[in-house]
Amino acid sequence: MTKTCGEVLVELLQDYGIEIVFGIPGVHTVELYRGLPATKIRHITPRHEQGAGFMADGYARVTGKPAACFIISGPGMTNIVTAMAQAYSDSVPMLVISSVNNSHELALGQGRLHELPSQRQLVAGVSVFSHTVARPNELEEVLARAFAVFDSARPGPVHIELPLDVITASATSITAHPVGARYRSGPGSRAVADVAALLQHASNPFIVLGGGTQDASQEACQLVDRLGIRTVLTVNAKGVLPPAHPLSLGSRMPQQPVLDALQAADVVLAIGTELGETDTLLFDDQLRLGGKVIRVDIEPEQLSRNVLPYISICADAGLTMQALFDAIPDFEAFEHQAEVSELRSKADELGPATYRKHGKFLDLIAASLPGVIIAGDSTQPVYGGNLFYEAAAARSYFNSSTGYGTLGYGLPAALGAKLAQPQRPVVSLIGDGGLQFTLSELATAVELNLAVPILVWNNNGYGEIKRFMIERDIPTIGVDIYTPDFIAIAKGFGCGAIRVATRSEFIEALQQAAAAAQPTVIDIPEAPALEW
Repeated sequence: MTKTCGEVLVELLQDYGIEIVFGIPGVHTVELYRGLPATKIRHITPRHEQGAGFMADGYARVTGKPAACFIISGPGMTNIVTAMAQAYSDSVPMLVISSVNNSHELALGQGRLHELPSQRQLVAGVSVFSHTVARPNELEEVLARAFAVFDSARPGPVHIELPLDVITASATSITAHPVGARYRSGPGSRAVADVAALLQHASNPFIVLGGGTQDASQEACQLVDRLGIRTVLTVNAKGVLPPAHPLSLGSRMPQQPVLDALQAADVVLAIGTELGETDTLLFDDQLRLGGKVIRVDIEPEQLSRNVLPYISICADAGLTMQALFDAIPDFEAFEHQAEVSELRSKADELGPATYRKHGKFLDLIAASLPGVIIAGDSTQPVYGGNLFYEAAAARSYFNSSTGYGTLGYGLPAALGAKLAQPQRPVVSLIGDGGLQFTLSELATAVELNLAVPILVWNNNGYGEIKRFMIERDIPTIGVDIYTPDFIAIAKGFGCGAIRVATRSEFIEALQQAAAAAQPTVIDIPEAPALEW
């Protein structure tokens, strides 16, 4: 029998390396499922489309590869928009494939099921591109365009929608030939020579490594070692340099001693970072640099945002760092190790005491579970960890306080990460307020038997916002919310559940949860935890 466009679609997804589809089947997407059994693609059913998007995000954060989401028209798309926005802000690849009403029904406003005036335009602002497949023979081209974004450009979500009549149309016009290898652009030789010369004549240089370097740890380490220059990491670059690296300042950029040194530098080499407020953690001010700034980014527009460059290179971070390394074999390295040690000490002393405790809490997690991946929410320990926690490897620490800054991310993102890396311990770190956004995904975790410790930092409300309001003498309205019994709820879902009050209880519960046969909710009251 002739295959439909929907059947050929899943074959092409498999050819492009898609391993997992997250989706909730609906009457408008069932035909996308017809061909799935003939592939090796695994289907995961979350309990909400926002959870599907966050799971795909967590999967991509630890692998660097996109997962796909099958989303029904209308409410399914409006539900996943927040997750797409988070991924868009943090340059996370995600392929969102949705249905839409029949071609002849679009934009007529006839009150069809799930009808929107323009679904494509609705999600265009949170995607690299959003495309409506008008005819089956467009499918190959638009998929090739999507994977060109994932593999060769600054990644982000891509939305492809198929009208119902296109999904079921004959696929005889589709040749089904996947596109071959796709490569990123490297820097030109002149650009490399100019940057090398600028670094060789610098007297007080600095390096900033951003999330665009996550897959180039080796290149980053060898370049930093050869140059001997102080280096600071953004939150999304944690682990690119190992914690004990003598030239690494970790992610302490907003701490005044580090900021002063950065602003006094005569040359700043910024690679794979937008230098925005969630990169620099300067939420009350914009980064100002007095020296000559060299910017390297895969996206041209990023090269002139926030901080204007003296030299800009539109190229892959890893290829650029390798080219610079090769161009300076006889570089007389700076000796910044002693200064880095001093800056780290000063920054830690001046850091907020509570944030330093949060950093130690995350250190305790890492010490208890070697090789751990921490998926965090917008919650207080994550804010402290963004400053003071140092991940052992890249793609091992991420959270939703960067970029878009949503709540409810930490649980489903951890599930996506565990599906991607089942052999590694994965921990969800989420607040009691944030957990209530996506609490239903506990059912998904139980259904999949995912041994994920779900650490609930419980301060009985929106603690960080309450602190923010108190500091500004604003009445604390709406932040002291009712907090349910998470232990009872977790048990009702079929999870393990325990409330801990001491350091030793926490370590034991954490290690047991990581080795369990199901997810475990660990309720951590904030007050005693801060004194561990």
